[in-house]
Order: sequence, then structure tokens, then C-alpha cells
Amino acid sequence: MNPNLLFIIPLLPLAAAVVNAVAGQFLPRRLSEGIAVGAVGFSTIATLLLWPLVDAEGVRAELYTWIASGDLRIPVEIVFDPLSASMTLMVVFVSTLIHLYAVGYMREERDYARFFALLNLFVFAMLTIVLADNLLLLFLGWEGVGFCSYALIGYWYREKKNADAGRKAFLVTRTGDVFLGIALLWLFSLTGTLSITGINQAAFDFGSGTLLLLTLLLLAGACGKSAQLPLMTWLPDAMAGPTPVSALIHAATMVTAGVYLLARLFPLVSLSSTGMAVIAAIGAASALYAASCAVAQREIKKVLAYSTMSQVGFMFLAIGVGAVGAAMFHLFTHAFFKALLFMGAGCAIHLTGENDIFRMGGLGRRAPLVFWTFLAGALCLAGAPLTSGFFSKDAILLATFAGGGVFQRILWGVAAATALLTVFYTFRLVYLVFAGSPRAAGEAHRLPGVMRWTLPPLAVLALAGGLLNLPVAWGGSGVLNSFLGRFAGREIHASHALEWGLAGLATLLFVLGWLLARLRYRPFPEERISPARDFLLRGWEADRLVSAVIVRPFTSLARILWQRGDRKGIDGFLEGTGHLLMAMGEGLRRATTGRLHSYLGGFAWGLIALLGWMLLRYAF
Repeated sequence: MNPNLLFIIPLLPLAAAVVNAVAGQFLPRRLSEGIAVGAVGFSTIATLLLWPLVDAEGVRAELYTWIASGDLRIPVEIVFDPLSASMTLMVVFVSTLIHLYAVGYMREERDYARFFALLNLFVFAMLTIVLADNLLLLFLGWEGVGFCSYALIGYWYREKKNADAGRKAFLVTRTGDVFLGIALLWLFSLTGTLSITGINQAAFDFGSGTLLLLTLLLLAGACGKSAQLPLMTWLPDAMAGPTPVSALIHAATMVTAGVYLLARLFPLVSLSSTGMAVIAAIGAASALYAASCAVAQREIKKVLAYSTMSQVGFMFLAIGVGAVGAAMFHLFTHAFFKALLFMGAGCAIHLTGENDIFRMGGLGRRAPLVFWTFLAGALCLAGAPLTSGFFSKDAILLATFAGGGVFQRILWGVAAATALLTVFYTFRLVYLVFAGSPRAAGEAHRLPGVMRWTLPPLAVLALAGGLLNLPVAWGGSGVLNSFLGRFAGREIHASHALEWGLAGLATLLFVLGWLLARLRYRPFPEERISPARDFLLRGWEADRLVSAVIVRPFTSLARILWQRGDRKGIDGFLEGTGHLLMAMGEGLRRATTGRLHSYLGGFAWGLIALLGWMLLRYAF
């Protein structure tokens, strides 16, 4: 089988994006939608058909030489190894279901061609990140998902808040991209190559200080894309985009890019123990921060947005303790149940015409299919026993606890507290949206069939996804870890007794969180206003802090430079010079009177001055 056939996988969504961008508005709507959905669907089929090419060392395919200068040669080359292949299959499969769902969700939108062109381009950019075999090609895809997120979050740009949300996502993620760009240039100067394999091999020769700084730069880039502390403020506002966009960003593409970057460069970052500790600490802190914010949110998609930030924090924690296999396991299960939850949330919004969960209610009886599939996703998110979320999150908690040391135990405690909060806010969401009687006052819409029937496949995958990496203690063989091989990170050594003990504790946390949520939200509660709730609702005042520390000083400096440097300095100098020349011209103009006696007088005085100068020169 020709490895160059692998290029079909990313090029199909790109071709569909070009067709819809150029001619989509002139094509029949069904054809335009069919091209968009079909391209991603055929990419899924192509991935399955080309799966036999997966090799432990990676099969490489080169399209052409992109840059050649002296000894530098950068090809457009992709790699199909266990890490990239499994990630590719997840991206294209989940994206296909989201595209199908979007056909129903966006059926009233006139500008459908632009939407589907951007959605296809988004998938192409993410596949470029996943399949790239050099950092420059990866960076191209990295910037591509940033652009597409900006354009799709601000899709309804005629409303200022939507345009602002897209711009905010663009600027915050660009901050992280700057650090990634510095790391890329530094790695090239150190190794003379941008090949990911070559860089990972050369990293053993780097000094400890260099490794730490490179790890921190890569972490900053990953934090920007994956909305981790401190570059997390863009993600809640990203809910301004259509729900399929939210599902795509949170489940299959953008926020997982940071996790994949650290996993792909794990041989480098794992050489810095301090850098690994920072990654783990950032992940645990982000998980707890986001879970606490989710407890107080009113908008259904914002609850899920903070939930994504929290779950990605678990993945960062897993990478920080060396358990890349556990991180990827949670990444895959999270993709299934988070896509399901966002799509279910979109159905709830369509059915009620509301975003506020306190104004919903009663959907369990009105839309049983939506309720049961959403409940399946919620159970996985909450880590209900035997669901995929239970096994994948438990693998991260086990890896953290088994690491030993006070620092790891502290991180485990933070992660366990986060797991309890996750159960609480998940069932808070379920009770407020689906239990009780209807409270919606907004304009409801009929739910298209294509939106409903994309939910059951994801529900099945979400519930059964734990089989991907079922632990040995539960009768499994760790299929995903075995498949990833050398990409799975360090091996976790823990006794079955410890595994069962932590699983029992996870079950206890699940029951406790569910009981607390049931007592508080099963009977519809009166809304309580408190400073603590408002503090959490506004994300710990993170936007205000960023405004006070960065935005206001920057705008004040810009205003000073504009008013004093530009207007008074540069403009003042140029305008003053102009006024001086005009005054000199005015003086000369007054001397030209047109009267003969004035000119003769001028000549006479000039002659006298000339003779006087000559006499003085002769005398001295």
C-alpha cells in the first residue's frame, strides 16, 4: 500500500473547504452540505482503510519539498505512527458526526457556505497538527486552528459581543503561539533541524537549563491552545459561536492540540523533572479552578466550557507525571462524551429557546432521546463506575498517586477534590435542565432528525470507551497503552489492591457528589445571590485581573505614546516645520511689492552691505 495515500486524509477536508469558499453560495444547499460532510466522512473511511500502514516507528509520506536553503530542507511530510493514527481516527470520526449535526443546527442560516468552509478548514488544520512530521508544518496547522476558531467563534459577527469573543480568542491564543514560535526557532538553532523525531533524539544532549526553558516555552504554547492557566480567559467567551463549533473546538480539535503537542515532544519535556512538575501543577490547578467556576455558571454551554478546561487539566496532570497513555486515554473518552454533551446542549437550546439553565427544566419528559443520551455523557463526565470517564480519569489519579512523594500526593488530592466538584456540577446541570417542570420563556424550535440521531452513536462510544484501555485489574489488557507502545510514557507500577482502593474512593466521591447535587437541585431551588457565587460566576475575576494588569497599562501606554509621542512629538514637529516654512514664505511674499523704487532701494542697500564686507575683509 502506497504511503502517499495518507495525504488523502487531510486533503479531502481542505478540498471541500476550497469548493465551499469559492462556489458554495452558488451551489444548491444540499450539495454544499453534502460536500462538507462527505469530505470528512471519506477521510474517516480513508483512515480506516489505511490503518494497516500504522507502524511502531511510523510510516512517513512526503508530498514535496517545502523549503530548501543550503543544508536546510523542510518537506511537507506526514507520519502515521500509533500516536498520530489514533488521534487522526478520533478527529475525523467525531468531526463527521459534528458535521452531520451541524446540517440540522444551521438549517436556518443563510451563510451556510462560509460556515461549512471554515468547519472543513478547521478539521484540515487539526489533521495537519496531528500528522505533521516537522515543527514548521505543525506550526502551520497550529495557526490554522487559531484562525478558524477566531472566524467560527465570531461567526455571527454582526453582534458586537460575538465579534469581541472571536477577537479575544485570537489574541489570547496568539500569546501562547509567540512562546511556541520562540521554542521552534530555538530548537532549530540548537539542532539544525525541525524534524520532530530528530529534535526528540537530539534533546538528550541539551543542558538542564535549556531543557527547562524549552519545556516552559512549549507549555506556554500548549496552555494558550488548551485554555490552561494563565491563558484560559478566552474559552468561556468562545461559547458565542454556534454549538457545532463549540463541540468541534472542545471535543476533537483545538483544546486537545496542546495535549498532543506535549505528548508528541514528550521525549524532550520528560528530560526536565522541574518542567514536568510545572506541567503537572498547571494541569491540577487548571482542573480545580475550572471545576469551581463551573459550579456557579448559568449558561449551559459555559458549564461545559469550564468542564472542558478542567478535563484538559487532568490530561496535563497525566503528562506531568509521565503517564502519556493515561492522558491520551482520557483525551479520547473526553472527545466522545464532550461532543455528546455539547450536541445535547444544542438540542436543549433549540427545544427551549434558552441558554440559561435556570429557565429550562422539564426536558426529560419532553425529549426523552435527548435526555437519555445527555445523561450518558453526563455519567461519563462525572466518572460513574464502569463508564469510560471512570476508567480514564481513574488511570490519571492512579498514575499521580503511584508517583510517590509529597508533591504528587498533593496533586492527587487536588485532582480528587476536582473529581468531586465535577460530579456535583454535572448533576446540577442535569437536574436543572431535564428535571422538574418547563420554565422556558424563549422561542422554541422543532428539533431536526439529523440532530437527534447523531447522539446515540456518541452515547454508545462514551459509555463503552473504557474498553479502549481497560486496566488489568478489571480483566483488561491495556489495549491503548500496548498500541501506543513507546509513546505511552512511563509504566505505572501499582498493586491491584491500590487500584481497587482508588476505584472505591472514586465511586464514593461519585455517590457523594450526586447526593449533594440531588439535595440541592432536584427540587428547583430559589436563585441565591452571594459574593462567592458571583466571584465564581465571573471566573475568579480573571478578566478583570487581566484588564488591570495587562490591558489597562497597555492602553494607557499606547494613549501616552499616541498623544505625546505621536501627536505632540512627531505631528507637532512636522506641523511646526510646516508653519515655520509658511511664515518664512509669508515674509518673502511681503518683500515682493512690485514697486520699482522698493527694488532699487533693496539693490542699493545690498551694494552698501557688499562694499562694507569687502572693506572689512581688506582691513583685517
